[in-house]
Amino acid sequence: MLSDDIIFEHYKKGTHLAEILIRHSERVRDKALAVAGTIPHLQPKLAFIAEAAMLHDIGIYETAAPKIGCRGSQPYIRHGVIGRRLLEQYGLTAHALVCERHVGVGITVADIETRHLPLPKRDMSPVTIEEQIICYADEFFSKTNGGAEHPLEEVIAALARLGGDKVDRFMRWHALFGV
Repeated sequence: MLSDDIIFEHYKKGTHLAEILIRHSERVRDKALAVAGTIPHLQPKLAFIAEAAMLHDIGIYETAAPKIGCRGSQPYIRHGVIGRRLLEQYGLTAHALVCERHVGVGITVADIETRHLPLPKRDMSPVTIEEQIICYADEFFSKTNGGAEHPLEEVIAALARLGGDKVDRFMRWHALFGV
C-alpha cells in the first residue's frame, strides 16, 4: 500500500511513535470512511480518503511533541506544512493539501496573523469534500488518549478555545455528515 511505504520511509517500524501515528491514522481513516458513507450523493473519493487519512499526520516526526515521542525541532502546529512538503516530494499534491489543511478545522491567514503562528501566510482551510471529511474525522481523535474517540461535547469544547468560527465550521460539517 502506498501510505505504508511512505510512512515507513520516515518512521521506523515498531517504534512507539510509528505505532501512535498508525493507530491514530487508522481511526481517522475509519471514521472518515464512515462519514463519507453518509453522503454518497456528494461522491467522495473513498480510496483517496483512505490513503490521505493515513498520511495526514506524516509530518509530526519533525515536531517537538515529547508526549507522543516526537523529537524534532519544529513547533507542532507546523506538522501540516511539513507533511505537505514531504508528500509533494512524492508528487502527491492532493494528499499534501490534506496534510496542510487538516489542522484544527483549518487555519486562515487571519488566524496566522492575529495569533502570530509560525506558518506561511496562506489560507489552510479544507476546500474539497474529502479534505473536509478527514478534517472532521480527525477532531474526534487525539494521539495521547490511547485512541479512544472523543465525545462530540469534548470536540466542541476544544474547538471553542480556538474561536466561535471554528465551532461554527465544525457544526456545519456535523450537520452535513450526521455522524
